[in-house]
Amino acid sequence: MIKRKYMRTRQLKPGMKIDHSVVDRMGRNLVARGAVLDEYIINSMLKLGIMSVYIQDGEYEPEDPEKLMSAEAKKNVEKLRTEDRSKVTLSDSVRKRVSEGIQYIYNNADDENLANTTDSIAGELLNAIESNDAIAIDIGELKTSDEYTFKHSVDVATISMILAKQQGLSPAQIHSIGVCGLLHDIGKTKVPLEVLNKPGRLNDDEFAIMRQHSVFGYQMVKDRPEFGPEIPFAVLQHHEKINGAGYPMGVTGEKITPYAKILSVADIYDALVTERPYKAAFSQRDAVEMIMSMTNELDMTAMKSFLESMILYPVDSIVELSNGEKARVVKNSPHYILRPTVVGLESGKVYDLGEDLSCACIIIK
Repeated sequence: MIKRKYMRTRQLKPGMKIDHSVVDRMGRNLVARGAVLDEYIINSMLKLGIMSVYIQDGEYEPEDPEKLMSAEAKKNVEKLRTEDRSKVTLSDSVRKRVSEGIQYIYNNADDENLANTTDSIAGELLNAIESNDAIAIDIGELKTSDEYTFKHSVDVATISMILAKQQGLSPAQIHSIGVCGLLHDIGKTKVPLEVLNKPGRLNDDEFAIMRQHSVFGYQMVKDRPEFGPEIPFAVLQHHEKINGAGYPMGVTGEKITPYAKILSVADIYDALVTERPYKAAFSQRDAVEMIMSMTNELDMTAMKSFLESMILYPVDSIVELSNGEKARVVKNSPHYILRPTVVGLESGKVYDLGEDLSCACIIIK
């Protein structure tokens, strides 16, 4: 039986876990169910007028979706279920090698074997993509490390490689952009630890130092001939924006290398969906919506490739609809990644969230 406790928001303490999602009037996720509360989240809920919430007060007993499904639901699931596009999957042995390799890179950033190690990891990722002709990614399946910098670097590399494949780049180019992704944050090894590991938000001076990491990274790899010119420039420019609002140089679209344009989308998305000491993770849906709103900052070709590559709701996953019904995902479309086709577990009703206008007001919570 689910254990939960109703509490006044003013009585909440950091470290407690919220037992339901907090959404705004548009249905956008503000605090995810199961999020660990901190002072910032508690104060934000108070400012929004959220005066009471349910808090987890014990363990959950997972529900078996099969027990909730009606006969009509089972019939429609069987009829409509369509396998997802091939996704990147990493075997345990590959995941272990990738994890060990990325840790070596960031712990030995000045080592003469940096290029060889990075090349080897990118090769492992490319093999994983080519082994089942993967053209999509479910970021939750990678799980290469519990340490943010290591996980983030592998995530960005893998997402970027899939985007490059979507754009029709050659295997050699896909491999190169994987190297760029693995190294894009290498300059953070030169950032003072008190800034890099600060548990709270950075002040203006600290943020100015942190923004130099792309310059540091460029300086670390630019004189290594084995990398070639495109990799140092991608490391340097991965925070640039096509409207000139990025850093470190504030250059505009035509002056940004194509690899950096791809890295930028992958970097922003993975940072948004990852929990950090100073912020809760955004839901995948909210992160995608934020990416979609950045049309004046991000390259449209890279954004289109991203939207056609991500799988947010894998087939067979259970979701909760805004009408209160739980449903099983039976089909995804690269054109409507936020709105798959689902079947209500109890009603058996088919909700084609992408194409059926009668479902226009229904979203996945």
